[in-house]
Amino acid sequence: MTTITAERENPSSKNRLATTIVVSWKAPIAFAAITVLAFVLFILAGTDGEAVFRISDTADIVQLPSITLNGLVTGIIVVVVLALITAISGLLVREKRRVPLWLMVIFAVFFLTGFLAWAAAGASIHVIPLPGLLTGALSLSVPLIYGALCGVLSERVGVVNIAIEGQLLAGAFTSAVVATATGNPYIGLLAAGVAGVLVSFVLAAFTIKYFVEQVIVGVVLNVLVIGLTSFLFSQVLAPNAETLNSPPRFARIEIPILGDIPLIGPMFFRQTIIVYLMYVAVIAVYIGLFHTRWGLRLRAVGEHPQAADTVGINVARTRFWNVSLAGAIAGVGGAFFTLGSVGAFNKEMTAGAGFIALAAVIFGQWDPIKATLAALLFGFASNLQNTLGIIGSPVPSEFMLMLPYVITIFAVAGLVGKVRGPAAAGTPYIKG
Repeated sequence: MTTITAERENPSSKNRLATTIVVSWKAPIAFAAITVLAFVLFILAGTDGEAVFRISDTADIVQLPSITLNGLVTGIIVVVVLALITAISGLLVREKRRVPLWLMVIFAVFFLTGFLAWAAAGASIHVIPLPGLLTGALSLSVPLIYGALCGVLSERVGVVNIAIEGQLLAGAFTSAVVATATGNPYIGLLAAGVAGVLVSFVLAAFTIKYFVEQVIVGVVLNVLVIGLTSFLFSQVLAPNAETLNSPPRFARIEIPILGDIPLIGPMFFRQTIIVYLMYVAVIAVYIGLFHTRWGLRLRAVGEHPQAADTVGINVARTRFWNVSLAGAIAGVGGAFFTLGSVGAFNKEMTAGAGFIALAAVIFGQWDPIKATLAALLFGFASNLQNTLGIIGSPVPSEFMLMLPYVITIFAVAGLVGKVRGPAAAGTPYIKG
């Protein structure tokens, strides 16, 4: 890590302003390690077979031709490009400049293309169904995105929310029971939001009013919700599955014209109402945080609560209600498991999604758009293991099960570099 203090001139006052630029070697080092890995996999262990990328689904009105790539040739090209990007990133850091995000994206796209070509060329089935891969990735990302938005709101207002896992699980459980009892998935969705709010009430009460350590409260809430829902599932839901755990699922709604666009149409515009609400939530949270008075007050409380209190903002009330709003968002995300995906509640069905969502918050640098993109990355990694298993990839099954978590750790530890969260996150505010 290199810190440079540069002086720039203020054109109006001619005063010298000090600007601190933090430059990290993490990205070039990570790029170099991945390039070496790509060389070993794609070239030394590569095969001279063909990989077919299917772009259009059979239901698409416009059928685009599939793309066929030679596994070994593609691997060589990809390794050369990765090495070039690694060298460029090293030169940028050497010149005390940051590695831009777009360069990281290009690097990731090339590596992914080479990896898929290598996996398909050595598989028993040489076809990669891109529409299914991307659509499945979005489906797995939905609860992660809701959880990431919950984390962004909570931590922006100054409360570290470790209880995202519990809020997702509470939403999944409540939506299943209520939707089954009423026969209406919309009522179940509303109940899921209420369940997330109730979990948030406990988190907010202990951390904001009684100043209990926020991380400890979050961990305890996760254990409490997991234990409570597991007990109720075993003792109540399982013996009465027909009356309490058979919720109606939301039907997919296809948006005319947009749903017929090849590749992206099935992914984005043939989805359930929960996914469309997610689009709205991402945009609303982003606009609200950075372009409204509410967002300004929220961020002020999370950055400098003393200053916010001085100008008349009620810090405790602002934190309490925004943590509750974040819980409602997470609860709705939990409903996706039962009302949009699986169709019934199972014990611990969130499977650590809340913790991956928390990693997406850090990876996304507490920005709702970046956190959403990070959640999409983790969802893609989760679905990639399913696709590789279906085509008979040479990748060991044990590694495929590890893949989402390996990418999570690598992304947060290897690519993020030095990040700074909200200054007052995790610190209770004691007035006076």
